[in-house]
Amino acid sequence: MERGAQEAAARATRHLLARQDAAGWWKGDLETNVTMDAEDLLLRQFLGIRDEATTRAAALFIRGEQQDDGTWSTFHGGPPDLSATIEAYVALRLAGDAPDSPHMARASAWIRAHGGIAAARVFTRIWLALFGWWSWDHLPELPPELLFLPPWVPLNIYDFGCWARQTIVPLTVVSALRPVRPALFALDELHTDARNPHPARRLAPLTSWDGAFQRMDRVLHVYRRHAPRRLRKAAMTAAGRWIVERQENDGCWGGIQPPAVYSVIALHLLGYDLKHPVMRAGLESLDRFAVWREDGARMVEACQSPVWDTCLATIALADAGLPPDHPALVKAADWMLGEEIVRSGDWAVRRPGLAPGGWAFEFHNDTYPDIDDTAEVVLALRRVRHPDRARIEGAIARGVSWNLGMQSKNGAWGAFDADNTSPLPNKLPFCDFGEVIDPPSADVTAHVVEMLAFEGRAGDPRTRRGIEWLLAEQEPEGGWFGRWGTNYVYGTGSVVPALTAAGVPTGHPAVRRAVRWLESVQNEDGGWGEDQRSYQDATLAGKGASTPSQTAWALMALLSAGERDGEAVARGIAHLVGTQHEDGSWDEPYFTGTGFPWDFSINYHLYRQVFPLTALGRYLYGEPSVRGGEA
Repeated sequence: MERGAQEAAARATRHLLARQDAAGWWKGDLETNVTMDAEDLLLRQFLGIRDEATTRAAALFIRGEQQDDGTWSTFHGGPPDLSATIEAYVALRLAGDAPDSPHMARASAWIRAHGGIAAARVFTRIWLALFGWWSWDHLPELPPELLFLPPWVPLNIYDFGCWARQTIVPLTVVSALRPVRPALFALDELHTDARNPHPARRLAPLTSWDGAFQRMDRVLHVYRRHAPRRLRKAAMTAAGRWIVERQENDGCWGGIQPPAVYSVIALHLLGYDLKHPVMRAGLESLDRFAVWREDGARMVEACQSPVWDTCLATIALADAGLPPDHPALVKAADWMLGEEIVRSGDWAVRRPGLAPGGWAFEFHNDTYPDIDDTAEVVLALRRVRHPDRARIEGAIARGVSWNLGMQSKNGAWGAFDADNTSPLPNKLPFCDFGEVIDPPSADVTAHVVEMLAFEGRAGDPRTRRGIEWLLAEQEPEGGWFGRWGTNYVYGTGSVVPALTAAGVPTGHPAVRRAVRWLESVQNEDGGWGEDQRSYQDATLAGKGASTPSQTAWALMALLSAGERDGEAVARGIAHLVGTQHEDGSWDEPYFTGTGFPWDFSINYHLYRQVFPLTALGRYLYGEPSVRGGEA
């Protein structure tokens, strides 16, 4: 067993080293779903810049993702998704696919059978409204005056998570101006009744949140017709300024494709022509989200993950025995040091006195450093023997200080903001596209606690509060909910190593419950897997086809719990060794990453490499040592 693990780790190490960019970073493809590709084509159509080559390549990818029943899903093996199917269908119509061709007829028949356009999410209907395929009058109102609400007022813009905030601000401009471009074709075949495309929706009871916000939306529609012109103009100007101020150096917004798309549309509506430097940089940044495949297909990434991938790769290689002064690790550390964010961002609205010092997820995203990434970068830098120790120590000290300052009131940590916990944004009729707030989560909190333990701060009162919160969040069965990875296997694989690193004994009842739960959900083949459906049905926790990344997460938890010589670990290691390819890689078609639980799933293509290597390394060489004393 140990010899097989050594050989597998050596192959995986060679494979990962070969994938490092000359600049020092790693980046795997970030695969989501075809709405990214469809909306990219719709944007180009809206701006009048859609070209044949891009359209043909995007259509090739979209067709390749269609399922046998004519639909599209949002993750591998997932159920049909109405909005994704509508957007994919419209994109293929733009590409010239005839509505009566078999693959299109199957799609439109399924769409009609499941409520048609009227049943789609708000974002899908906004895209259709841009071309007159849906009426703006039948969309929730989103006034730009929202920007004028101070942070202490409920439902101000900073009550939204940063990803939602970056999307909603430009959409207030779009909602206010209600543009319509000439459509190239009709979409009558996507309505259940083309003569009545906007069926009336029943109001929820006034005593419910849904009912209250539905009626508030009616009031906002009336306000739209009577909004003071000077106030509306000032709000539009403020929104435009807000958008431009948050454009990153590479032209994108937050390093995320959706906010970039809506920001480009909003600024264009505000009078920025396509040759304006802001617009030109924005459009160029969108091109960098495209991944061109060998078959000529073009897939659009929702985001790019070089900082995250690089710190995880560094940890994996170091834990698998690569010398800490290996040139690849030093080069990776140099690159990560250059990515440190040393200026303030939106997070300072709630933490105005906190000095900056963190890392983002993407190549360029100085406005929104990520608490999770910062913790993992510190853990990665600590594993590297860099020649400039003062530089390393300074960056680590700033990162630790910033992470501590971003702790929420309950003792835990969210991903981008502190205390971003208002329940109101999720109740808005507009917000049906996924999670729009950023409350603390077990996985992020665990990574911060683990980092603090490695920095000798396990006994710090703030670390202790994080540990207490984690212990209280354990599920009755023994696992932890995974907010940013799928799902309970990820949460448990994050929390148990953090607890034991911080000095919680391996015999602690919470650790033993976690071990028993992981053993109970291990698959017959020795691996672990969990489907995205567990976000909707908790009885499916820990159930799904085995994947390399989820097997590794379970192993990392078991190894940290002192189970190295147990049967579950032996079977898990055997599974990783037995499923590895000769070149050191693993296959993983399943989506084990999460953007919004259930609503937006991610397949990080580097997860299948870095996490198995980390698990193999810890099996062979033990847990990495903590700098300070135990709690």
